[in-house]
Amino acid sequence: MQYDKAYKLLAKQEGISNSKAKELMDKGLVYVGNKKVQIARGEIRVDTRFIVKEVANIKVIFQDDDIFVVDKPAFLTADEISKKYPEYILLNRLDKETSGVMLFAKNEAFQKRAIKEFKNNNVYKEYVAIVEGKVIEELEIDKPILTIKTKGVAKSKIDLKNGKSAKTTVYPLFVEGNKSKVKVVIDTGRTHQIRVHLNHLGLPIIGDATYGKPSANIKRVLLHSKITKIFDYSFEAREPREFNVFGLGQN
Repeated sequence: MQYDKAYKLLAKQEGISNSKAKELMDKGLVYVGNKKVQIARGEIRVDTRFIVKEVANIKVIFQDDDIFVVDKPAFLTADEISKKYPEYILLNRLDKETSGVMLFAKNEAFQKRAIKEFKNNNVYKEYVAIVEGKVIEELEIDKPILTIKTKGVAKSKIDLKNGKSAKTTVYPLFVEGNKSKVKVVIDTGRTHQIRVHLNHLGLPIIGDATYGKPSANIKRVLLHSKITKIFDYSFEAREPREFNVFGLGQN
């Protein structure tokens, strides 16, 4: 049996360049069956058939003279979204596989005011997540998080000595078997905060291969930034359809 590099085989299958094929794999969009292709340069059988997941379109939620708001799809980084709107200034970041509300300032004056609100924890940030485990009552976790970046990749953990303060409150929405849909409100915004805190509570987010619970049928981290409130503004992004996959309902 012959073997070749995965990205080269994908390029041939899809009729795209090698660099585009590698980019799709690096974004986590390429699967063989239910398994994500992790290493673009890895050797794989030449008769392998790939499945390429499509990225949803970016939706504009709202804009005025000061603020521009989009519903970020999963699989695009915050930096990739920023490059699509170079005239605006990014105010908040979401992980690559996290979808939902992202804010941009249209001018420096509004940017400065907004940054103060974030620093003072005056911005309301509500997420929805699907987790492994039963959540039947409100839970709160207030444990500091330390983030370490290695070769451009961030990894966070709870560190009582060196971590920065982080508070997360979890509210039950639906329970089906041993899975729950929860509302999550964060007072702070540390890197990977919700993912780390939920895993620490024994409620790993489904689809989160780094901190949580990988799932054969789920192609992304089931975490969505649903509602953000800043000043007198309130923005909401509808839950993507994959949040209905376990019959946990649309909230």
